[in-house]
Amino acid sequence: MKQSVFMVAVLAVSLIACAQTPPQSVADTFNSKFSGATKVKWDQEEENGWEAEFIMDNSEISASFNDDGTWLETESEINETDLPTAVKAKLAMNYWGYEMEGVEKIEKPGFFGYEIAIEKGDEELEIQISDDCKIIRSKDIEEDED
Repeated sequence: MKQSVFMVAVLAVSLIACAQTPPQSVADTFNSKFSGATKVKWDQEEENGWEAEFIMDNSEISASFNDDGTWLETESEINETDLPTAVKAKLAMNYWGYEMEGVEKIEKPGFFGYEIAIEKGDEELEIQISDDCKIIRSKDIEEDED
């Protein structure tokens, strides 16, 4: 019996130790920027980077931070219908015949825009476009990224 209680205690301590908890500076920045967030799940992306996945205003959102608490980026999935008309027109003009496969709203210091996955036949691209319709980046989506 004593051995069973000891094993349960060791297991509980191990699970708590494995739970990813960001530094206090990161948690403080997150709490001030996303005070209405629920179902927050933390993941250490890199040695000095953290990502929070959470729900806010009925949307799935992720936000990235440095260890010092500096906010880096926020991404949230949106519907194609929520894209501004001008952004849709720019995509149609530059990527005629492509179908949208996924849309995310992106916010970083000094940037607000969208990341859009598009597809035409076997070609899949990821387009980053600013809210003023400037195409910032276009890259092939590799099969192993799916």
